[in-house]
Amino acid sequence: MALVTGKPENAGIDVSTPSVARMYDWLLGGVENYAADRRECEKLLQIAPSSKLLARNNRAFLQRVVRVLAQDYGIRQFIDHGSGLPTQDNVHQIAQRTDPQARVVYIDNDPSVLAHGRAALEENDNTLVLNADMRHTDHIMRHPEVRQLIDFTQPVAALFVSVLHCLPDEDRPGELVRRVAEYLAPGSFLVVCQLVSHRADVRRQVTELMQAATRGHWGRVREQHEVRAFFGDWDILEPGLVDVTQWHSGDGVARSQGEEWAEWGGVARL
Repeated sequence: MALVTGKPENAGIDVSTPSVARMYDWLLGGVENYAADRRECEKLLQIAPSSKLLARNNRAFLQRVVRVLAQDYGIRQFIDHGSGLPTQDNVHQIAQRTDPQARVVYIDNDPSVLAHGRAALEENDNTLVLNADMRHTDHIMRHPEVRQLIDFTQPVAALFVSVLHCLPDEDRPGELVRRVAEYLAPGSFLVVCQLVSHRADVRRQVTELMQAATRGHWGRVREQHEVRAFFGDWDILEPGLVDVTQWHSGDGVARSQGEEWAEWGGVARL
């Protein structure tokens, strides 16, 4: 593995402040989390009791979408924005089952993610963990280590899976997705989904909880029409923009997520 080092924005792991990545890990049943993360997750479950199932369904969507793009569309290059903590069946593992030479760049700046990424991926020469803020598109796409691994003259799948709700409106998440698209060759794909709710009380309560818990490292729960705007006029793969449990899910996915919220989005082809 090539690991880009360099001083993170927060060089140490702050176990007293909840991390979105570690909270997600707990919701998935992982062990790479701390008391502060678990405490806020319990509060989240009081607002949205379906959150554990939603997290599992979202992870299953990530795994399906990588498999479909690798097997059915021949994609061999992936850039995973806000990749989170390594778990079972990560992007590179799924893609490399189709082609062992498939290449994956993971982008994150959470110290917990960087530490565990180093340990989990140290023997994989076709992966890169880049310590970077996903909002810094030019830095990421022009980074020499990224350029060494990714051939931007060939199709790439850029992933924004369950991460754009971490960005406030002033960071213009839709513009971020479009900036990334400008670097990608024709035939590339953009995978975008985020938390949405039709209930104003859920949107407000979750956003307030996460803003306070993460000390401002959060955006907001949005509505479907706002996520739809992220896709502009790009060609959307079937079945379109949907609750992710409905995306190429077959019969093996638990679709009951409760009425509070959903992970919503899809896949665009450039």
